[in-house]
Amino acid sequence: MRETIYIIDDDPEFSGAARRLLEMAGYRVLSFPSGERLLEQQFSKDGVACILLDVRLPALTGPELQQELIAHNVGLPIIFLSGYDDIPTTVRTIKSGAEDFLRKPITADVLLSTVERAIEKHMASQQRRDKQAVLRAKETKLTPREREVFDRIVEGKLNKQIALELGCTVRTTKAHRQRVMEKMQARSLAELVVMAQQLRSS
Repeated sequence: MRETIYIIDDDPEFSGAARRLLEMAGYRVLSFPSGERLLEQQFSKDGVACILLDVRLPALTGPELQQELIAHNVGLPIIFLSGYDDIPTTVRTIKSGAEDFLRKPITADVLLSTVERAIEKHMASQQRRDKQAVLRAKETKLTPREREVFDRIVEGKLNKQIALELGCTVRTTKAHRQRVMEKMQARSLAELVVMAQQLRSS
């Protein structure tokens, strides 16, 4: 499935040129003259896509549309476009999560390379989220006691220490440990530690 680029710009000349360039590069392109028109669309919040967004739009401005998308949990990368130097707006939009801020006129090479970076970063982010979702699903299969053992294993505690802290025998601790490894599908302690780090960072 091709990556989708959404262009939101009320300048038909720029929008048309950008569309042709991106389509020649193999992207699927949808363009809209306003932010309101984009919000009317039923588009995937999680698909592999990127938004090219002009700062100065009629009615709903680019930064205002950015806030609307954030409010609707749309996590697609946004590349802002502007024909003016506007440092406060640049800083504000980047702090709100924008991927980049390009000044018009934009060369074909710069536009394509910026879109490519944004798409690659977005895909990597999606893959991390997918992995974390799989790990969280595995983690939910642990019983409360297995979860306690899991937490202590990844802290580097020995079976004797865990047994003492939880008030059970070493044999019972070993059995819990084995079930934790099986349910989390971890082949080694090192892999289990990495899983715990990924879960904590989610």
